[in-house]
Amino acid sequence: MMKTALSLSVLAALALGTASAQTTIKIATISPLSGGQSNLGTQIRNGVQLAVNEYAAQFKKAGFNLQLVPYDDQADPATGTAAARKIAADNQILAVVGTLNSGVAIPASAALAPSNLVMISPANTANQVTDRGLANMNRIVARDDSQGPAGANFIMNNLKAKKVYVLNDKTAYGEGLAAEVEKALKAKGVTISGSEGTEEKSDFSSIVAKIKLTKPDAIYFGGIYNQIGVFIKQLRGAGIDTPVVGGDGLDSSELPVIIGKAGANNVYYTTVAAPLEALPAAKTFAANFQKTFNTPAQGFGAFGYDAAKVTLQGILDAARANGGKAPSRKQVMDTIRKGTYKGLLSGEVSFNSVGDRKAATLYVIKIKDGKAALETSLSVKPPKN
Repeated sequence: MMKTALSLSVLAALALGTASAQTTIKIATISPLSGGQSNLGTQIRNGVQLAVNEYAAQFKKAGFNLQLVPYDDQADPATGTAAARKIAADNQILAVVGTLNSGVAIPASAALAPSNLVMISPANTANQVTDRGLANMNRIVARDDSQGPAGANFIMNNLKAKKVYVLNDKTAYGEGLAAEVEKALKAKGVTISGSEGTEEKSDFSSIVAKIKLTKPDAIYFGGIYNQIGVFIKQLRGAGIDTPVVGGDGLDSSELPVIIGKAGANNVYYTTVAAPLEALPAAKTFAANFQKTFNTPAQGFGAFGYDAAKVTLQGILDAARANGGKAPSRKQVMDTIRKGTYKGLLSGEVSFNSVGDRKAATLYVIKIKDGKAALETSLSVKPPKN
């Protein structure tokens, strides 16, 4: 009996030795996990977690213990930048997936840049996210200068609008997107009956009054679902059924809930994150997501998952090139920028010289009777190859 106990303790010690020999590699997420935009931020975090769960065995085989560290940016640039600084201070974190908001991504990626800490965005569309030329900033979604004209073309060609009222939420994302739409509409001779930015979240009566007065054929609002949903609810409440068009900030299952079923009609948005029915490979992912988190996957969950797969494959490739040892942050950053990633839900990913996806797809979604459905899709390329 004594001999058996001794053998067991030796085995336990050996097992412990093996466990401690595993080098811990972490990746982090930065996204809103609390506040008005937490629905989308949590989707991103959960999509990344699913990819981490799937890659854990490959990392273990390579001698690494893989962990995810999620950070809540509350959709606030200062909070996101503080999170980026904390991440940079943890040497075991080799990459970051995030953010949801371009206004957070811009300062957060700049805070990570001196540490050569790579960031892969599943959501950020503002042109200046990559136009700054940072070696650590990449995105797997289309840019505003693709999304804006696509929204404008939809307004002109599909809605046949001759007069448009343009609104934005005064953020880097909303202002940038609305400016691109307005520029494209003006170039085609469409009248802009009003153009303004607003940070209002609860009382849109003065804007609704102006819209009633100017009678536009369509309204474009660059911003996020939690603000725009309230605006649409009040617009419909005032008896105005004018089509409202927005960008991917409206891509949330919460939008029809905020508007209310009666008003959730004649709403369209372009989105960089595909609805799951537009991704043939997403069936298994959607089932795993539901099983793991007990909530349905949305587009940003799928793109969080894809961004994480690019990140994790990049780390494994960098480790392989480093003789099987844990790579440096710079090795990971350089490997990801140069890599080509296949087998993703959204198709093949490779990056241009500034970190834009070489070929992306935009989707136009229509909300009718409170339900979102794919209206059309189009392929887009960034301005630089």
